[in-house]
Amino acid sequence: MADSAAPPAPSTARPVYVIGGGPGGLAVAHALRAQGIRAVVLEKSDRVGASWRRHYDRLHLHTTRRLSALPGLAMPRRFGRWVSRDDVVRYLEKYAEHHELEIVTGVEVSRVERSPDGTGWLLHATGGRELTGAAVVVATGYNHTPLVPDWPGLTSYAGELVHAADYRNADPYAGRDVLVVGAGNTGAEIAVDLVEGGAGRVRLSVRTAPHIVRRSTAGWAAQYTGVLVRRLPVGLVDRLARPLAKLSVPDLSEHGLPRPDTGLYTRVRQGAIPVQDVGLIDAVRKGKVEVVAAVDGFEKDEVLLADGTRITPDTVIAATGYARSLEDLVGHLDVLDARGLPVVNGARCPADAPGLFFSGYVTPISGTFRELAIDAVKIAKAVAKDGARQVSRLPV
Repeated sequence: MADSAAPPAPSTARPVYVIGGGPGGLAVAHALRAQGIRAVVLEKSDRVGASWRRHYDRLHLHTTRRLSALPGLAMPRRFGRWVSRDDVVRYLEKYAEHHELEIVTGVEVSRVERSPDGTGWLLHATGGRELTGAAVVVATGYNHTPLVPDWPGLTSYAGELVHAADYRNADPYAGRDVLVVGAGNTGAEIAVDLVEGGAGRVRLSVRTAPHIVRRSTAGWAAQYTGVLVRRLPVGLVDRLARPLAKLSVPDLSEHGLPRPDTGLYTRVRQGAIPVQDVGLIDAVRKGKVEVVAAVDGFEKDEVLLADGTRITPDTVIAATGYARSLEDLVGHLDVLDARGLPVVNGARCPADAPGLFFSGYVTPISGTFRELAIDAVKIAKAVAKDGARQVSRLPV
């Protein structure tokens, strides 16, 4: 693995630059190599899988080991069915080594623009580097920059508030009163972790009740169903999901978690993946996780809830999501939508940006790693078929 910028390729034969050394970027780099194309991964940290290294300790993939492998290398059986965070990191390290990927660490790309000759892309990177590629794949990740809402009174809040990105385990919160804000998978799992780790009181602030699904039922993983229905009409999947939810998940309305009004697949298409149950249902039913109203603001050491309640937790953990932070990188190219997401993902390029690809900016019902693997192969084939790209070829 290289630790400095790669030497520039001849102007008539340029590499494909992949921005980001996470699972999406590594998968694309291997798929390009399999097509005989030189791919250079640019990673701003000093190691691959940087975002995975920062996740909380108890995190496991919610997708199965067999359906989470990237192209060209299976995940070891010893990792078990639900792969842990640490094993995901080990796998990504092994993946880069096994495929002999060309990875440049410690290089952050700040801006991508068309090359002066109009035949490729110019990347502005750390240390004043200017790198010209035949094509560029942006794979910096869906969960890039921790996002905290601009709540009224937040700047003067006297209590402790941390983002979920900084949460590792429950040890610092033993015996404490903790409010977790956000009922996505991260918030739900942190709440359960706090309960199991000995927090004195755990409350979960919910603005929109999530869909909750069993991770596995009688050996049938929820991911399998996601794969089967991913191409069905949204309305049909919504209708099919309702009776299944009633059969598999108890009604938690009396505990503050009513069944959602919006259909499950409709929510997915809006970017909200169902919460996979890893203990939340039992914790809520037993009163170990108390569901409270949404946070409306802060005042001194108090948290103001939407139902008028004021509470004074010892710590607030904001599981409020992430921003993609692509605006500075590619926002000037008119390739982002109003939410800051790429207008296309996978093997398609934006209409006015041929040779510019994005991977990993969707929330698929069928599993992120699985879709990253599929998209990687498609992107590589698209680059290989593009006769206008003077790509650098690997020696045979």
